[in-house]
Amino acid sequence: MMRTRPLKVALLGCGVVGSEVARIMTTHADDLAARIGAPVELAGVAVRRPDRVREGIDQDLVTTDATALVKRGDIDVVVEVIGGIEPARTLITTAFEHGASVVSANKALLAQDGAALHAAAEQHDKDLYYEAAVAGAIPLIRPLRESLAGDKINRVMGIVNGTTNFILDKMDSTGAGYQEALDEATALGYAEADPTADVEGFDAAAKAAILAGIAFHTRVRLDDVYREGMTEVTAADFASAREMGCTIKLLAICERAADGASVTARVHPAMIPLSHPLASVRGAYNAVFVESDAAGQLMFYGPGAGGSPTASAVLGDLVAVCRNRLSGATGPGESAYAALPVSPMGDVVTRYHISLDVADKPGVLAQVATVFAEHGVSIDTVRQSGKDGEASLVVVTHRASDAALTGTVEALRKLDTVRGVASIMRVEGE
Repeated sequence: MMRTRPLKVALLGCGVVGSEVARIMTTHADDLAARIGAPVELAGVAVRRPDRVREGIDQDLVTTDATALVKRGDIDVVVEVIGGIEPARTLITTAFEHGASVVSANKALLAQDGAALHAAAEQHDKDLYYEAAVAGAIPLIRPLRESLAGDKINRVMGIVNGTTNFILDKMDSTGAGYQEALDEATALGYAEADPTADVEGFDAAAKAAILAGIAFHTRVRLDDVYREGMTEVTAADFASAREMGCTIKLLAICERAADGASVTARVHPAMIPLSHPLASVRGAYNAVFVESDAAGQLMFYGPGAGGSPTASAVLGDLVAVCRNRLSGATGPGESAYAALPVSPMGDVVTRYHISLDVADKPGVLAQVATVFAEHGVSIDTVRQSGKDGEASLVVVTHRASDAALTGTVEALRKLDTVRGVASIMRVEGE
């Protein structure tokens, strides 16, 4: 039997995502009520600009006092889609203190203070759900946290930022330079006026921290994630990738060490074989590849951003949290029992593609090979081309640690015959 008294929802933020959440709550009200077992009522909307027209939202619900809204005491669920660290952090903890569960899409806050927020939720016996914080509409958090809870996850690798994937895909498919591809992404609305958070990997790093924490039952903060942006990727890098049967993606990679004693989390551009499922992810789409002991290899794919896709994830969490409210239960909280150390980037082992500008004369290859050998880095393939005294030397290594590769490159720069290091790119997915 359906309960007639509605569950009351407070919405913090009414931008691209928030307005879609409000719209879906209104247009799908009957279906949501049937799925939950009680009606859901939008009880208040906190915004910064109250005079702005918001189609479909009763102006009487709009307020600029978000704190008063979450303190009301009759609110069952607070939906936070304002982003940033403050005032979101304070508003979420205040909501817990005054009896509300929380649904959030705030990746930056969860990556920085997820442990404290989970502790606050547990203290007050409330839910904290955040499916929309990673990969938009793609169901990912709940499968990792619930569906794969009985499995051992070894690696999570994915494209978790649509802006960067659009830019790199455009560079690959058309031969465009970075700036040209960025300009197109901006014109189409995929890139913000200031794209730094996307192209420098900050957005993906926050998502990697969240994914690593859930996958490995370990607290991983944003500061634990190694990060490189993709602004230095060139058309020449794509040409080299094609010669290897690869493309280039900005990847978030979270993995358990071979001995199981530590984990790593990193974001950086990487060459990936065209045969790998992630290589075929085009445009602004996201995809995450998961490897586990029992389930094997899984891939989650779909739109990773935008108002409607993100709102879909928010509403999914809202339904789950409302069901929990009705049953008097709470869903899974933080699982950090493993408490594995997060290893530095220097310990990460992978393959590398190194392009060197060298003098075109006898003995150069032998000198370069000697440097690699002295630092314990095994060479897989070498390709040399050039004329008129200058040459390009492309070296692809077997798997080596980042620390060993760094030492190798420093030594190479000291050789008189090496004019410069044109590019260094990791090779993943093999």
